[in-house]
Amino acid sequence: MTILSFIGAAGAALAIATAMPAAAHDPGDVVTPHFEKAIPNIPGKTLTALIVDYPPGGTSAPHRHADSSFIFAYVLSGEIESKVNDGPTQTYRAGESWYEPPAANHLISRNASKTKSAKLLAVFVADTDEKELTTNIE
Repeated sequence: MTILSFIGAAGAALAIATAMPAAAHDPGDVVTPHFEKAIPNIPGKTLTALIVDYPPGGTSAPHRHADSSFIFAYVLSGEIESKVNDGPTQTYRAGESWYEPPAANHLISRNASKTKSAKLLAVFVADTDEKELTTNIE
């Protein structure tokens, strides 16, 4: 084997090895803060709205919501699969919504489509001093 063919084979192996983890990993979500405001007639509570964009096949990591947070979720576009606590996995379409109780475990949150994007509005009502609204479940 010549040095050039050896370098070429090593380069090809390196390219395949570095591409494999990326191909095996699902794309994630993109969370964008949209609105946050203390609720004047409920001292100590804040309303926070987030936009969650899911690319085709996109997922959120399983996570737990803050102990004080009540969540209203509304699908803006596409279809979202969701499983909260011990409930069933459900698919919600644009215009549909659900809620999540305080301290919920959100075990599945993903785009139901592998070819189209999906978008979700998540509205939290939580204690104002609650700094982490979600924590990934290991």
